[in-house]
Amino acid sequence: MEVPKVMNLTDFQDRFAELAPAGCYIALRLGFYAPEAELNLFSAEWIDHYTLSGYALADPFLLWCQKSEGHVRWSAFESLGLSKVLLDYHRFGHSYGGVISVQGTPKMPKRSLGVFARNDREFTDAELAELDATLRKIHSFVPQALTEPQIAALRLYSRGILQKQIAYELQISVTAVKGRLRGAADRLGGKTLREAAHVAASRGLL
Repeated sequence: MEVPKVMNLTDFQDRFAELAPAGCYIALRLGFYAPEAELNLFSAEWIDHYTLSGYALADPFLLWCQKSEGHVRWSAFESLGLSKVLLDYHRFGHSYGGVISVQGTPKMPKRSLGVFARNDREFTDAELAELDATLRKIHSFVPQALTEPQIAALRLYSRGILQKQIAYELQISVTAVKGRLRGAADRLGGKTLREAAHVAASRGLL
């Protein structure tokens, strides 16, 4: 069976949306400041309210992910009392949900997490298990390594240097620069060069 060269959150977006019709948020390989990639399928109204309220620092689901491994239903948190964050989740139509946490390891210390919502019923055990397994598969996927020429070109690009100047610095053609940058982006699963540079930097490649 052919091994995929890249594996992106967007490859599974339709399935995530099917299992979590009220929305979901996934952060992949979360580093010191930000994840390598994220997918947010919550409504714009909820995203704006959540952001303006500064809920990320008080969200019990995210706090659970910092200390725990595995998956749990939202209903497990209700025994602790409904905080303003949880009440607002419900008020915006997110009545049921699940949380998934994939902890890092000494070799790969970054973690991944997912918050999934429904407005009609609880997640079944099978649905939570599928979401958990899918997130772990994406989290642990190791992409094809970059070549040294690709790293050199991407390193200069990440510093804001234009492709024409990169060509001059590396003593190659602009066409070759474009090829190296695009090849690096493809191997990193970056939709854009900027995204590829961010992923490479977060992995310590630059």
